[in-house]
Amino acid sequence: MSLKHFHYVFLFFAVLCDGGFWLWTRFAPEQAAGMGISHLGIIAGWTSLALIGYGLWYFFRKSRTIVV
Repeated sequence: MSLKHFHYVFLFFAVLCDGGFWLWTRFAPEQAAGMGISHLGIIAGWTSLALIGYGLWYFFRKSRTIVV
């Protein structure tokens, strides 16, 4: 597996984990508030969106100039 493909896999799992954490804080707000991590759910949601944007930018701009 090349470094470029590893980058895609890593981004996929990072978005999956961030999005899952965000969903957990949205669907179980009592548990998240009890642990004091409700604000981290909001940050995880925005980070997930930023990672999706970075992934799209990497795919359409950056990875075209990288030799496999």
